[in-house]
Order: sequence, then structure tokens, then C-alpha cells
Amino acid sequence: MIRLIAILSVLTLLSCSSERKAQYHYRKALKHGLKVVNDSDTIRITTLDSFPVIKNDTIVWEKFITTKDTIVNFKNVYIPKTRWQTKIEYKERVKTLRIEGKTKWKTAKAVQVVKYRTSWWLVLLAFVLGFVLRFILNSTFISRVKLFFRYFGQI
Repeated sequence: MIRLIAILSVLTLLSCSSERKAQYHYRKALKHGLKVVNDSDTIRITTLDSFPVIKNDTIVWEKFITTKDTIVNFKNVYIPKTRWQTKIEYKERVKTLRIEGKTKWKTAKAVQVVKYRTSWWLVLLAFVLGFVLRFILNSTFISRVKLFFRYFGQI
């Protein structure tokens, strides 16, 4: 039983403690771009003190203002953005550019000038000519014309 307790106590002492895990994760974050910046700021603290003073048989409270400057040190932590966060920022940027582009396009479309007008008479004439030429170039039509001239040539 004593040996078992000794083995368990040695294992618990040598196992990963929370401090070791924290150091491991901190080092890992530093490798991935974590920046810890030690900043300091000056804070001015003003205090108002009052104390009694006797003047001409009367008690008068005098005000005494003191100021103390204290320097406060703190750590600013810059956490790098993940791929997911940068992807979302890029999508938002693209959406805003599209919205700006659409509004510019709509204002440009409001002043629309027709530069070319299609002459539909020419399209209709070309269609009719194509239909007639197809009918004329048909072999049965040519044979009927030859028969017509033979018939009238005999009269």
C-alpha cells in the first residue's frame, strides 16, 4: 500500500500541471503571432482635504488640494486573426464595394442615351427576300417555270 501511494504521489508531481499547460499554450500562441506589449499610462489623482483653522474666534475650514501622479503598467495583447475572421472581413469589404458599385451604376443608368436605332424595315425586307429566294431556288419551281415557257412557246 505504501508503494502504491509513493508511485501515485510521484506521478501526480511529475504530471502536467496547469502551469505547464499554460506555458505550453502561451509559447504556442507566441509562435502563431501573439504580441504582448507592455504599455504604461500616467494617471493623475487629485484629493481634496479640508482642515479647520481658527481665524478671529471662528473656525474656518481650509481646502487643500493635492495631486499625485501614478504610473500604471499594463499589458496589451495583440491576438492575430484566424483565417475565418479574415475571410469574413474580406466578404464584408466586397459587399460594401458591390453596394457602392451598384449605386454608382444606378445613377449612371438614369441618364441613358440611345445611340443606335435598329431599322426594322431592313430586317423585314431581308427576311422576305430570303424566303422568296428559297422558294425560287427550289428545283420544283425551276421545272414549273420551264414548263410555263414551253407551253407559251408553242402557242
